[in-house]
Parts: sequence; C-alpha cells; structure tokens
Amino acid sequence: MKKFTLLFLLAILAGGFSAEAQIQKGNVLVGSNFADINLGLNYPHVFTFNVTPKAAWFVEDNLALGGYVNLAIETANDSRTATSYGFGGLGRYYAGSDMTVLKHGRFFGEATVGFGGTNISDGGGNTNGLALSVGPGFAYFVTPNIGLETLLKFNGLAGFGNQSFRSNLDLSFGLQVYLPGQRTANKIKSDMK
Repeated sequence: MKKFTLLFLLAILAGGFSAEAQIQKGNVLVGSNFADINLGLNYPHVFTFNVTPKAAWFVEDNLALGGYVNLAIETANDSRTATSYGFGGLGRYYAGSDMTVLKHGRFFGEATVGFGGTNISDGGGNTNGLALSVGPGFAYFVTPNIGLETLLKFNGLAGFGNQSFRSNLDLSFGLQVYLPGQRTANKIKSDMK
C-alpha cells in the first residue's frame, strides 16, 4: 500500500511538469482510441463500435514502442454481423516540440503491425492474417499527463479467406494517460529535497 501511495503521489506531482515531460524516455503511455461509435435510430438500426486499447513505453524521448488490441463489431437488423479483431506491436513518434498555436499540442505518427481478422456471420466471408496500419495524429494535453487525440490511419489486412486483402481509412478519437517512469520519478524526488 505504501508503494501505491508513493506512486499515486508521484503521478500527481508529475502533473506540474511541462508538456515535454510526458513523452520522455522511461515514461509509459496507456489508453485507447475509439472509432465508428454509431447507434442508428432509424431502421435498420445499425450499431458499430471499435475500441483499440494500447500501452507503450518511451524507449527514447518522443519515441514509444508497445502493443495494442483491437475489437470491433458492426451489426444491423436483418443483416449480417461483422466482427473484427487484432493484436500486435505499435510504434509512435512525436514530432517537434510544443506548438505555438496550441501550447500543449503535439503531432505524432503511429504505425502498427500484428495479426488481425474480420469475420462476417452467415457465410459472409472472412479474412485473417497480417494487419498493418499507419497514419498521422494530433494529441492535445489537457493536463501534462492526459492527452486527448485524433488519429487518421490507413488500415490493411492481408491474409487468407474469401477476400485476400481488405483496407480502409479510419478516423478515431482517443484518450491517453502518460505515467511517469523511473527517470521522472527520480527527478521529482530530487526536486522535493
């Protein structure tokens, strides 16, 4: 419990650092992107939902490597249901420094590679195989440790099944939490002395 309290206190104190602090080497990014959240009110009552939780560790300043999981569903009355899934590795690079116009905003690029699939019910076909994606994004840090972001990505799925290749453009919105790593925690401790 003592370690948890110390970690919680360090996370709160890290909130006082500049917008540069959250993307330093050793810090951790945890969060999710949400896309295609849609609830149709008229017939055929289409419902779509796509969530991509991710976690990454900053191996260098501005460069994070980690993993992701993707889960998606699209369904409608009197229609087939499409289920998509995926998991793999991700890389993210934050460009430049804080923007002048939006003092706490940063552009970044993200790429993923992993295994994925799309299965459509009632014999609608499936594709399972190599999942790739790449695209630019923008993160706005509402606090030094919480970023709201938007990400436009090209997603490709090459594999086996009824369709050998599927692709789409995806605009998603997300929330990421930047947790201080050991280097940041040590800096906070030294500043407190």
